[in-house]
Amino acid sequence: MAPIRWGILGAGGIAAKFGSDLLAAPGSAIAAVAARDGGRAAAFAGRLGVPRSYGSYRELVEDEDVDVVYIATTHAQHHEQALLALRAGKPVLVEKAFTLNARQAREVVAEARERGLFCMEAMWMRVHPLIRQVTELVRAGELGEVVGLRADLSKTFDPDRDVRLFDPAAGGGALLDLGVYPVTLAWLLLGRPAGVYVAGSRGRTGVDLTAALQLGYDDGRVAQVYCSAISESPYAALLTGTSGWVRFEGRMHHPTALTVHTAAGERMITGAPVQGNGFNWEIAEVESCLHAGATESLLAPLEDTIGVLEILDDARRRLGVRYDADED
Repeated sequence: MAPIRWGILGAGGIAAKFGSDLLAAPGSAIAAVAARDGGRAAAFAGRLGVPRSYGSYRELVEDEDVDVVYIATTHAQHHEQALLALRAGKPVLVEKAFTLNARQAREVVAEARERGLFCMEAMWMRVHPLIRQVTELVRAGELGEVVGLRADLSKTFDPDRDVRLFDPAAGGGALLDLGVYPVTLAWLLLGRPAGVYVAGSRGRTGVDLTAALQLGYDDGRVAQVYCSAISESPYAALLTGTSGWVRFEGRMHHPTALTVHTAAGERMITGAPVQGNGFNWEIAEVESCLHAGATESLLAPLEDTIGVLEILDDARRRLGVRYDADED
């Protein structure tokens, strides 16, 4: 099959890492890159050997040699740029968090479905082989009945250096940058919660700095989720059941191994070595979907993306964190 030709919308750090992995993907090629600063886009193109660069996003989405657009800008821009690409007839892979809130996500998803175009959140955790293996362990009943999940993703950011994360206009805050991962994991393994209980703190700019969420389910299961932009953590996750548990080794959203403990004993499951920056499985999923003519990934359903954002919306609302794009 002919390689999938990508257009990268954005020329920041995550775009560079993703682009580097695209170069190593045999089924993909980078056709063009765009940034608001044409010089920055040209420099990005020069580093990665991309044939064309643009100083406007519209030029990128209208490029006839682009098959799919990867949106790698800040959260606050995703909604507008995803709609721009979809209305130009281009499938999209939108970096997490997919949009600022669930309302924006519904609008993007509705546009994609109306036009019959592929759309997916770039949540690499959902397509990671070890994460998929955990879901298989749960389905096979190896842990008995799942009782709960504890997951923490926290990192200390510098307000002077990591300005975006503390800027409400850019969609800053711990929940959208960090909390989206453990909340997605809870959704993946336990489903939609019946209730959400939240405690946390806000910074001087008004964004959330820490958030502790307890997700409750009608059958008594619970998920305890924590994220912080002002503290370090081991990026830990532990799934517990009536007959055993699974501990995520390494980073909870990109584990290197799983420790599985059951009545039969304890074993460690290791995954395939990470290639490049670890985006290879995500790239392969998009390639597979596009070649199959699918408009949605079964591994990253759009309704799940919307549901996770509904939880994050609720948590922000309870913490008193509001973006201009939020509904009253």
